[in-house]
Amino acid sequence: MHTVHYAKTHLSKLLQQAEDGKHVVLARGKKPIARLVPCRQLPNENRPEVGTITSKSLKILDKSKFAGSVGDEVLYF
Repeated sequence: MHTVHYAKTHLSKLLQQAEDGKHVVLARGKKPIARLVPCRQLPNENRPEVGTITSKSLKILDKSKFAGSVGDEVLYF
């Protein structure tokens, strides 16, 4: 546990320790107030859970309904 004064003076060193996986806790006096953790350990809020449906269902249409007869101009989308 490190004081705020120590953290301000040695921030680069504390960041390196956090990147190395060490527990870095900052305190005011003897009361812990914050913890430094590497970003790779933070959850990604924008990433959906595995198995979550993120788009609307597509309706699949049979192309033969739109093919028409010989000579007709056909556009498929």
